[in-house]
Amino acid sequence: MSSPTATAPAARLSHLLSDTALIFNRYLRQTVRSRLGLVFGLLMPLLYLVFFGPLLRDLPLGGKGDAWQTLVPGLMIQLGLFSAAFCGFSVLVEKQHGIVERMRVTPVSRLALLLGRTLKDVLQLVLQSLVLVLAAVAMGLRTSVPGAVIGFLFTGLLTISLASLSYALAMRVNSPQEFAPVINAVNMPAMLLSGLLLPMSLAPGWLDAVSHFVPFRYLVDAVRAAFVGDYWSGTVGVGALVAVGFAAVSVTVGTRVFTRAGA
Repeated sequence: MSSPTATAPAARLSHLLSDTALIFNRYLRQTVRSRLGLVFGLLMPLLYLVFFGPLLRDLPLGGKGDAWQTLVPGLMIQLGLFSAAFCGFSVLVEKQHGIVERMRVTPVSRLALLLGRTLKDVLQLVLQSLVLVLAAVAMGLRTSVPGAVIGFLFTGLLTISLASLSYALAMRVNSPQEFAPVINAVNMPAMLLSGLLLPMSLAPGWLDAVSHFVPFRYLVDAVRAAFVGDYWSGTVGVGALVAVGFAAVSVTVGTRVFTRAGA
């Protein structure tokens, strides 16, 4: 016969998983109904793909891979960077309508309130990344299935990280006027210094040195390496360590804020 101390952790885990699935399904249904949001969320990377990609064909980009193998991995990370970072807007809307507080007084785990939302964001952005890669293949991208899968994994890890931080920030501020400037102030230099569109090897030495303090650079470099078949290179390994570490820190911060804010 199992002791209460032995069954309590299992019961808590089961409760967390069921609550997370409940929250995930709720927000997934909302996302599916918002078809316009899905389309416009993918529009910017596709525009870069169509209008910026052809400009890179004859440029000496350096390193391995052609223009598409350089641009598409950057666009995958860009999709996670911009879309996931703004996920917190949904929390701001719900706070204004009292939805968050009503959910927080229910028996649903507060951790599940964060995890369910974040997993929905991961699914959404990975599917959008799949559409982006398929469009790029139609335009001339050549990569292997393992390379593309590695790219999706990095996109998912980045989404977990940034969505968690975005929700945490949204729980701490009271309006979009406070939220948006913080996100924009972080996203713009992060985009420029991570080499999303062009490799940082083309930058001046001082700018390349500064970019090494931006974690997104390592993710971009790792996906580019995977797209040209360097699966077991140190670049992919370093990118994986940075991505997992960043996700662990972000989820920890998001969990603490989401469970304590307004407690």
